[in-house]
Amino acid sequence: MADVYFASLRARSHHESKVQKIRRLFDVAGFNEIVRPGDLAAVKLHVGERGCDAHINPIFARQVVDKMKERGAHPFITDTGTLYAGSRADAVRHTVTAIEHGFAYAVVSAPVIIADGLRGDYWSEVPVSGKHFQRVRIAGSILDADSMLVLSHVKGHDLAGFGGAIKNLAMGCAPPSGKAEQHAGRPFVEIEQCGGCGKCTRVCPQAAITITEGRAQINPEHCVGCGDCMRSCPTGAIEFDWSTEIQPFLERLCEYALGAVLNKPGRVGYINFLLNITPDCDCVPWSDAAIVPDIGILASTDPVAIDHASLDLINSQRGFARTALEANLAPGEDKFKGIWDYTDAHYQITYAAAIGLGNASYHLIEL
Repeated sequence: MADVYFASLRARSHHESKVQKIRRLFDVAGFNEIVRPGDLAAVKLHVGERGCDAHINPIFARQVVDKMKERGAHPFITDTGTLYAGSRADAVRHTVTAIEHGFAYAVVSAPVIIADGLRGDYWSEVPVSGKHFQRVRIAGSILDADSMLVLSHVKGHDLAGFGGAIKNLAMGCAPPSGKAEQHAGRPFVEIEQCGGCGKCTRVCPQAAITITEGRAQINPEHCVGCGDCMRSCPTGAIEFDWSTEIQPFLERLCEYALGAVLNKPGRVGYINFLLNITPDCDCVPWSDAAIVPDIGILASTDPVAIDHASLDLINSQRGFARTALEANLAPGEDKFKGIWDYTDAHYQITYAAAIGLGNASYHLIEL
């Protein structure tokens, strides 16, 4: 089993603050062995789309940066450009958004370096020999880094079920072209249900949708499978074929996650924040109400084990009423399936373990 270290949120003195717990997790999880003197060390996180406020607190990232510097490393905050048009679509806007969200040097004590370059074209292929990919595209500065700590805000996701360390590696370490390879699936329009309101045309980042004879039409050559149209449709006329799309999408996701770490054996660590557990990815420009109480912070050297532990802890909670959680509110029930009933969050764990990304079995050790 892989060791996963857990810090609850209880605190009765300054020694038990979240800041101190992050520093302790860094030590007990063995990150001092991962980050070495002289390393150009990546701190991979999601700074949040403009309008999102549930992203990782920059004060927490600062603790990781400071611990890296104590090891004699040279850390940098990093992420990659988005597939959709938004506040992080290129390195300039992405950096501005990071600063607006508190990831300025004065706060985190490290520069923000967008890993796939100015326009998302700084990447290299990594052989993975997977079911879907023989090679995957990983951002250049991720590959160039000597070591990496992956900080993940665990939350829901309408396609993946949830996003944790695995998704942070997969989507977060890929350039836009790599993200497009992972999505691959395409939505379709149920013509009888479409009212021709045009909301989908306004949210589509690729201008792939038009209204023709009062009905939406999707151009498959321009569509990137992001799902924005589906989320915006007031009549539910836009769908994916969930019976065939979900598992292949999750398999592609896991194969990309594997490619992100293959050149750093023993040099990657993970911290999962089970705080502000919202229904949606931090890529959306809002933050909905949390679906369960805040739980704590986890650390491990195994991305599969830490995600599995995160799921189990979330599912052990009683869900909040009057949120996006419409079913499975009782302790022990699958919370993310209670939001997105067509998804299978656990399949990430199963497939990632099968391809050697990590161990699905874990030993939870509470500080």
